[in-house]
Amino acid sequence: MRKVISYFIKFPVAVNIFVFAFIGFGLAGALSMKSSFFPLSESRNISINLTYPGASPQEMEEGIVLKVEDNLKGIVGIDRVTSVSRENSASINIEIIKGKNIEVVLADVKNAVDRVPSFPSGMEPPVIAKIENIRPTISFIIHGEEISLATLKQYARDVENDLRNIEGISQVRISGFPDQEIEIAVRENDLIAYNLSFAEVANAVSRSNLLISGGNIKTDDEDYLIRARNKNYYGNELVNLVVRADASGNIIRLSDIANVTDTWSENPDRLFFNGKKSIDITVSNTNSEDLLSTADNVKKYIEIFNQQQGNVKIDISSDASITLKQRTNLLLKNAGMGVLLVLFFLALFLNVRLAFWVATGIPIAFFGMFIFASNLGITINVLSLFGMIIVIGILVDDGIVIGENIYNHYEKGKSPIRAAIDGTLEVIPPVVSAILTTIIAFSTFFFLDGRLGDFFGEVALIVIITLSVSLIEAIIILPAHIAHSKALERKGKKRNKINTFFYNVNEKAEIGLFYIRDHYYAPFLRFFLKHKLLGFAIPIALLIFSIGGLGGGIVKTAFFPSIASDRVSIDLKMLQGTNEKITDSIISEIERVAWEVNEEFTGKQISNEAVIQNIIKRIGPGSANGSLTINLLPGEARDFSSSEITNAIRDKVGQVIGVESLTYGSGGNFGGSPVAVSLLGSNIEELKAAKNELKEILSNNPLLKDISDNDPSGIKEVRIKLKDNAYLLGLNLQTVMSQVRAGFFGLQTQRFQRGQDEIKVWVRYVKDDRSSLKNLDDMYITTPTNQSVPFSEIASYEIERGEVLINHLNSKREIQVTADLKVANEGATEALEEIKTTIMPEISSKYPTVSAVYEGQNREAEKTKSSAIKVAYTILALIYMVIAFTFRSYEQPLLLMLLIPFSLIGVVWGHWIHDFPVNILSWLGIIALIGIMVNDGLVLIEKFNSFLKEGLSFDEALVQAGVSRFRAILLTTLTTIAGLAPLLLEKSRQAQFLIPMAISISYGIMIATILTLVLLPLYLSVANSIKVFIKWMLTGEKVTKEEVERAIIELKNEEDEL
Repeated sequence: MRKVISYFIKFPVAVNIFVFAFIGFGLAGALSMKSSFFPLSESRNISINLTYPGASPQEMEEGIVLKVEDNLKGIVGIDRVTSVSRENSASINIEIIKGKNIEVVLADVKNAVDRVPSFPSGMEPPVIAKIENIRPTISFIIHGEEISLATLKQYARDVENDLRNIEGISQVRISGFPDQEIEIAVRENDLIAYNLSFAEVANAVSRSNLLISGGNIKTDDEDYLIRARNKNYYGNELVNLVVRADASGNIIRLSDIANVTDTWSENPDRLFFNGKKSIDITVSNTNSEDLLSTADNVKKYIEIFNQQQGNVKIDISSDASITLKQRTNLLLKNAGMGVLLVLFFLALFLNVRLAFWVATGIPIAFFGMFIFASNLGITINVLSLFGMIIVIGILVDDGIVIGENIYNHYEKGKSPIRAAIDGTLEVIPPVVSAILTTIIAFSTFFFLDGRLGDFFGEVALIVIITLSVSLIEAIIILPAHIAHSKALERKGKKRNKINTFFYNVNEKAEIGLFYIRDHYYAPFLRFFLKHKLLGFAIPIALLIFSIGGLGGGIVKTAFFPSIASDRVSIDLKMLQGTNEKITDSIISEIERVAWEVNEEFTGKQISNEAVIQNIIKRIGPGSANGSLTINLLPGEARDFSSSEITNAIRDKVGQVIGVESLTYGSGGNFGGSPVAVSLLGSNIEELKAAKNELKEILSNNPLLKDISDNDPSGIKEVRIKLKDNAYLLGLNLQTVMSQVRAGFFGLQTQRFQRGQDEIKVWVRYVKDDRSSLKNLDDMYITTPTNQSVPFSEIASYEIERGEVLINHLNSKREIQVTADLKVANEGATEALEEIKTTIMPEISSKYPTVSAVYEGQNREAEKTKSSAIKVAYTILALIYMVIAFTFRSYEQPLLLMLLIPFSLIGVVWGHWIHDFPVNILSWLGIIALIGIMVNDGLVLIEKFNSFLKEGLSFDEALVQAGVSRFRAILLTTLTTIAGLAPLLLEKSRQAQFLIPMAISISYGIMIATILTLVLLPLYLSVANSIKVFIKWMLTGEKVTKEEVERAIIELKNEEDEL
């Protein structure tokens, strides 16, 4: 190492080549980095989609879902399985354990589904696929005056195809219309008149509407392909299709018995953009695509489209690139301010030229990081920029220590090159150890489970790469620059006016710093070394006080911080079976109120811009569902948070009678609902009773709002029972239900592709023949003897509500109750604790078959905490080993690590000062803090050991170590805090998500500095007294404080060897 460092210090050209390489390759790497809103993460979910037309939720559950779930048990790599069974279909979601190969698990899942012995006849093949991670980039609405939905859809398809042809765009989704189909609406009277059945009509369509090959004819001259081209793709082409013909010449065509039309599915799904009929087009990004370039390309296309079209227009409804640019600019501004503050403190306490060369480590380290980041899949996003802000103040720490030590050696009379070599080599062990401990601490983030693990792994990677490059810069590049520049100069040297100004500033700052050191710090340290009990009592009392403040509610706690949102989502669910006109009227009234709230808030807006940019109303899917997506003025252009606007709309709407649920979401909940309780059990009656009781209790909690569940009241079912005379006529329930189903649900005779749409051909009764219960009573049922009898003569029915959805969690029936917080970040932990300790035990005692699992933010938080605890012991052990290797001591690393719990003092009261609740990100900040706070202690202990070797007494070595390292320790702390200070003081809503972690690091390091300078010497002194006592007990001889220290023992061993 000495030879390498000496070479680069003596030959600065080699160093400059390194610098130019870092800059050149770093610029290339930075320019090649893609952008995304959050860090990219690999998919960890597999979906199984099951379709069985006409099946009830119970049929889907019992006949299909349970069989699949049973076969999935035991597959290695599956974390958990959830499913939803609904009318006609079911979906199963499989979550994969972090670190497992999803392709291997996917293959095992496919094998497991293939092993299911049998599925019901008529069920479509299961669709099993990995759920790809795609992120919405830009959404826009296509609409026009007096244009039909079919025409709008065709325009949308053309736009979709155009966008897919643009490089870097692959994910385009259009919505806002039901499925298209061909309906053969049979008239019952004509069926009876012609003595036809549904089956005959369906078979006639499926057998005649064909495109089929009949082989080849090979002649001497050429070959001919035999083909029947009788495939019709539109309803009007099917009307003349022959249903039946006989020998007498009678031909019955489809038009004789049915109305054939191209139509929309009867399941409503419509969109309205600011009240206008419209279709939504959303462009999303995959992991290989760039958000900003995608958004720019789409906006260019929209501009050209609107110029070319007259009666059709595209309006952008939401654009993630605007928010990303705002947050990026905000963080870059904070980073820039952080760098300036770091430069200010460096220039204040160090020689200005020395400060300049130390500060050049910042850009060099970042350029070096960009070389690796672009190749490791890191993108420019909110969290990678946050990682860069965290590391700004840390990466100059090693430069400060090395630079200051070189200067100290120079002041002893050494030449610049000799001072650079000796000064660097002297502090290499603690500097390398300090960087290693920080890297080890941040590596914890790689092992965190849940979404935070995916997100903050990128923060850790940025920090680790940047610090690694900064270590190379500090050991090789910095000493060479200092040695060959004017950074080293004697105090008596003549200077020009500018240099004189900075020299005077340095001198005054140094006088002030040394005054504090000599008149306050050193006397206090000597005092506490004499009165150790008092020295320990103060930090221990503060720690107890801090824990009490946290536990007593003085300092609030939460699972996750809220995320600033530019959207309000309002979801309306009516009782199943509600007419869509009723649903539409209620959601339209809420839309009207939203526009009134917009006028109120726009009047208060400083810029007078409309707070609500647009409102997208959706009716569907299904007649009982409605929603409003309210897109707000982006980010910092708005003077009000999305939650303020949401609460205003909720208050103005008031209570709506007759709805099943009405929720107002302001989009700020990271990791799911703050309160989410999954009730599990096999007894559905007890589950529903427990659900109702829990919802009632939560609705009375003043901290909570929007209480809802995933168990909607079922649609009214007409439950059919056969009379005895049905059996006398040769009928059974299956034959009767198949005919009823054919008439009222329909028979799917064909399915084919028409352009990009899959078209289904349905044969069913004309709507007028299936629009009332009387139609069912009057329906004619065909017996095995080909007689027709009215339904009312052979069957009766009763009306009851059935199931709409059946949810499973790990093969058990589940009903999940969720609630949001009235005030963001306030009350989640308290509310959930009350549910766990008071409410659920009471409910479980009433309903013994019901158990509870806590989902949403609680599950995410538990996953993060449990994974952090698992890895924490390994991380602490590694940090201990690194320090132990550095000092070749058992107790000194332990003493250094005993400082860690006391950093909680700064963390807790830092959150109280800034009025932030302590949340998961705050605890992650403490993990990062562990690595940083150890650094100052390393430098102090290293100096203490060297003073002992120089012959100072133990107590004097302790004091002098603190005094000599006072400036370096204080400066590294100031630069770390300075790098984060702009973010700490940022009032922007966009930055609030990241501030808790910055608070933990800043205030924690502030307290850690005091602890390092005062408490660490006390620890060392107490440890020395214990060692002296033990040795005295073992030998019975008088023992000095110095002789038991590892540094003195090593020195004696070295002398003995000589």
